[in-house]
Amino acid sequence: MNEGKPAMSLSQADWSERLVFGIARVDAQHKQLFDLAATFEGSGDQIRVMKTLASLANYVRIHLIEEELLLERCGYPKLAEHKELHKHFKTLLQQLLAEANGMTLDQIAERVHYLINGWFYNHIMIADLDYVPLVKEHPEHQLLE
Repeated sequence: MNEGKPAMSLSQADWSERLVFGIARVDAQHKQLFDLAATFEGSGDQIRVMKTLASLANYVRIHLIEEELLLERCGYPKLAEHKELHKHFKTLLQQLLAEANGMTLDQIAERVHYLINGWFYNHIMIADLDYVPLVKEHPEHQLLE
C-alpha cells in the first residue's frame, strides 16, 4: 500500500465471479453496488438519476459500516488503513453528490461507472481480498449474514 492507498489501475470492470469471496453478505452487497451502478446506463430523467444516486450513496454507507464492523470483530490488523480507503471513497462519492445537479445525465453515469466499476472494483480486488482469509477463519463473519 502506498500512503494508505493501494496502487490501483484506472481500468474498469463489470461484476464477475472473480469478486465472489465466499462471504455471503459481503458478496451480496458488492454485487448490489454493481447492480445499482448499472442502472445509470441508458436514458433516464434527472429525478430518477438523483434518487438512484442517493440510493447508491446510502447503500455504500451501509456496506462500509457493516464491512468495518466485520473486520473489527475478526481483529483485522489493517483495519485503520482499510477505514482510510473507505473514507477516501466516501469523499469521492460526496463530491459527486455535491456536483450532480450541475452535471448531465451522461456525466453522472460516467462518474458512477468510474466509482463502482473502476475504483470500487479495484478496492475489492486489492484491499478486500487481503482480509478474506482472516474473515473466513472467524465464525463472526456469519453474524452479518
